Amino acid sequence: MRISKFILAVATCAGLAACGDSFGEQALLGGGAGALGAAVLSADPFVGAAVGAAGNVLYCKTQNNCR
Repeated sequence: MRISKFILAVATCAGLAACGDSFGEQALLGGGAGALGAAVLSADPFVGAAVGAAGNVLYCKTQNNCR
């Protein structure tokens, strides 16, 4: 069971790397991935969504390969 949680966490992190076309899409994709990851890991999904949204927007703004 612990391995499957780790695999889901890694998959969620990979989902954070998916950039959207606009700021809203980036925040939505990151927030969804963060909330899902937090739920899988039995953490607060609201905190996970906030961290995921901020992380994805920051990642997309600093990487040149996102469109």
